[in-house]
Amino acid sequence: MLNWRDPRNPLGGGAERVTLAYLAALVRRGHEAWWFANDFPSAAHEEIVDGVHIVREGNRFTSWLAARRWCHQQPRFDLVIDQHHGIPWFAPWWCGTNCVAYIHEVLGPIWGSFYPWPLSTIGLEQERWTHWLYRRVPFFTASQFTKEELQRRGVRDVTIIPYGVDTTALPELDEKPFAQPLRLATVSRLAPNKRIDHALRVVRRLADNSVKAELTIVGAGECEAELKRLATELRVEENIRFAGALSEREKDDVLRRAHFLLHTSLREGWGLNVIEANAMGAPAAVYPVAGLVESTLHEQTGLVAEAETPESLAASLVTALKRPEDYERWRRAAWLRAKEFHWSNVLPRACDWLETQAGRK
Repeated sequence: MLNWRDPRNPLGGGAERVTLAYLAALVRRGHEAWWFANDFPSAAHEEIVDGVHIVREGNRFTSWLAARRWCHQQPRFDLVIDQHHGIPWFAPWWCGTNCVAYIHEVLGPIWGSFYPWPLSTIGLEQERWTHWLYRRVPFFTASQFTKEELQRRGVRDVTIIPYGVDTTALPELDEKPFAQPLRLATVSRLAPNKRIDHALRVVRRLADNSVKAELTIVGAGECEAELKRLATELRVEENIRFAGALSEREKDDVLRRAHFLLHTSLREGWGLNVIEANAMGAPAAVYPVAGLVESTLHEQTGLVAEAETPESLAASLVTALKRPEDYERWRRAAWLRAKEFHWSNVLPRACDWLETQAGRK
């Protein structure tokens, strides 16, 4: 597995958790799994996590050269997985073995949230060109939208393998009266493309509509200080709790108490934390963007706003407060659906497909 980050990287997130689940499952089937990633401060050059050999070397500009050098020093691998995060590893042209590409999302507009023009435009065009270059390489992804986007760019072979979650669904749903104060949660890395500022503005819009809401933000990242300033500017700081990075148990407790998970990201490969929230009995209220419209089924397992604006999402929540019976129906359906995405149901298919790719001549 070639991926910029590994499970121990402070910037790691859902992509790394999913990746580790795949590789650890292969190890349990008796295979050897290696993960080459970028180095980061205080990191060991090599370590083993859940049976997976982690190797770190280089940075975002040099790691693909380091990976090529390291790979050629190893016995021949049966399969190399080239994981794309905007920029690939170009492994099909140097790994000397079977190779597949793994992608969570086509970044598209996300380039503009991290880089100013013209770098954003260069990144956008580079990504489009890269997908065309990889058109004969088998891809796998979790999202139907991502599959269709890749196919529009010329990729010929795209397999959908859904994400799974470690979160075990509650044995029974808790009683959760749907009334004010509305308890909201956001679980995300605090990065520009996640648009956590929109979640803060939702709380402000709810207050303007005489709806009291409390928002717990789980996660850390480069935007934290900016978000705290915004909470003060919006005069909602007393309604916002910055919980930071929490353990899985603590995160589950937050989701278990929440009426809704808010997800205002620019684009997602799927929206892993939506299913985690559903497993804890919390439906999601999300923006109508790629990935999230697949993990949340509108008025079946949650709410999809009409537009990508805090006003629209707040309006959806205000309307939902008048429909407590529907809310109970949504959260029950979300809870039942979450059970389908437990790793025990997902990993066998993923491992079967990867073994098939490794066995190609």
